Amino acid sequence: MNLQEFFAQYPKAAVAFSGGVDSAYLLYAAQTYGRDIRAYYVKSEFQPQFELRDARRLAAQLGADLRVLALEVLSDPRIAANPPDRCYHCKNRIFSAIARAAEEDGYAVLLDGTNASDDSADRPGMRALAERGVLSPLRLCGLTKAQVRQRSQEAGLFTWDKPAYACLATRVAAGETITRDKLAATEQAEAFLSSLGFSDFRIRTQGGQARLQLPEAQFPLLLEKRREILTRLRAYYTTIALDLEARA
Repeated sequence: MNLQEFFAQYPKAAVAFSGGVDSAYLLYAAQTYGRDIRAYYVKSEFQPQFELRDARRLAAQLGADLRVLALEVLSDPRIAANPPDRCYHCKNRIFSAIARAAEEDGYAVLLDGTNASDDSADRPGMRALAERGVLSPLRLCGLTKAQVRQRSQEAGLFTWDKPAYACLATRVAAGETITRDKLAATEQAEAFLSSLGFSDFRIRTQGGQARLQLPEAQFPLLLEKRREILTRLRAYYTTIALDLEARA
């Protein structure tokens, strides 16, 4: 099956849209081959502001109908407690919200951007998708991450080379309570590093300490900007360390 054949079967559908590479290409394919498509973006405490900007920009580029839903995920104690299966509970909340909104709008089929490279055994959130009957066209059609990027570039989508980005909650060590303050600190600290020219990195936190994970090629930039980074990040963390296991 290819995407054109998929949307011939499901011409009317709701797309869970994050603004990332995969869901962006899925929305493009849905707009190209589908007949009645609406995109849904969930803005929670876990999404940085730039993701919403990218989602709106891409939707505008495609002329897609986008509905933004506000959701407070930290109101669920199972999510705030940050257990190992936090992603499962979070995905349940998010896709429940999308499903309700889509049903209100008359959409019975819900799609997400999981691709064929994603390992379901390593992603508790994918169990939530399966339980809710969410369809993943990219995965069903055998499209890998590399193929999605290539096709996105060919389609002229600005997201084609966007670095992978996991939600802010993934920065807090499992078992440590997630708070708005911790998420805000991460968003501001990572935005600062981005402004210095860093990309595709993470700031992992535990007990007020920060551990920077950078691609090896960016280590020289870190040394060049070391004092500036320490000065700014000390506003958020007690200790700032570098993970010598370079981010692949």
